[in-house]
Amino acid sequence: MTQSIDNGIFAPQLTTTDWNEEWKELQRARRAADDAAHWNERSKTFRRADAPSPYVGRFLELAQVHPGESVLDMGCGTGALAVPLAAEGHAVIAADFSEGMLARTREECEKSAVTGVETKLLSWSDDWAAHGVGPNAVDVAVASRSIATDDLEEALMKLTVAARRRACVTLTTGASPRVNERVLTALGLQHVLGRDHVYAFMILVHRGFQPTVDYIVSERLDTYLSPDDAYERTSAMVRAACGSQIDKAALEAALERLPSWLDSELVANEHAGESDGRGSVQGPWRLRTPQKNTWAFIAWNCEDA
Repeated sequence: MTQSIDNGIFAPQLTTTDWNEEWKELQRARRAADDAAHWNERSKTFRRADAPSPYVGRFLELAQVHPGESVLDMGCGTGALAVPLAAEGHAVIAADFSEGMLARTREECEKSAVTGVETKLLSWSDDWAAHGVGPNAVDVAVASRSIATDDLEEALMKLTVAARRRACVTLTTGASPRVNERVLTALGLQHVLGRDHVYAFMILVHRGFQPTVDYIVSERLDTYLSPDDAYERTSAMVRAACGSQIDKAALEAALERLPSWLDSELVANEHAGESDGRGSVQGPWRLRTPQKNTWAFIAWNCEDA
């Protein structure tokens, strides 16, 4: 059963028999998911990475797309998966609910002289068949770090229906790239870290599938213009991560511990002014330890449906 603590703050138990219903409660407790307008605006600031992404390479390795197979890349973003898949000769439907992101995908295809990518404006809540992604539309359906939906079971089943052979997703085992787990743990807020992969795994098991799980560890180093910039950005991250999973008084008490933690963790960045590998320039301050995020790569055989 799910449980709420006395003041009405939702506390996921991870022992439920209805995993999708607990997922829905968890989404209501978190901050609202970003809408298409937000991602349209963010797409203007996205830059091509300076080096190949280890995350993308590992995802494509684990996806096991066979030669000649077609792929649905749901929540394609700027085409990090769609472009290399098409370069290998796969027909790709690159779908996203942000037209700005789809425009960036088309730009990346043009820069890489890649054909074979069909972009499609599509959200998790849309009628996929009405948008041309009906049953068995592709051989493999993937969703890389892109499942942001109130109904996780519906999303997983849409991928299953769309794919003839295999579906693959990545979900967080703790925090998203926006959230530094070390910060939350240091402030005593580790209980708000998500375990999204557990929900997906259990939903699939209850639906009769035998999902496999692998893990992809990604690392990032955020840099800052000043200690004040570090405090403002980090405190905003903490507030966003907590949503309504913690009451205001407890959150403010935790944030009072942040300045002393930053004093011990902020160091001069010896690579200030250099590229951060993601198309931006590094600032003069950084945290002592890079941020690590672990993604659960979950795959299942759609033929078992």
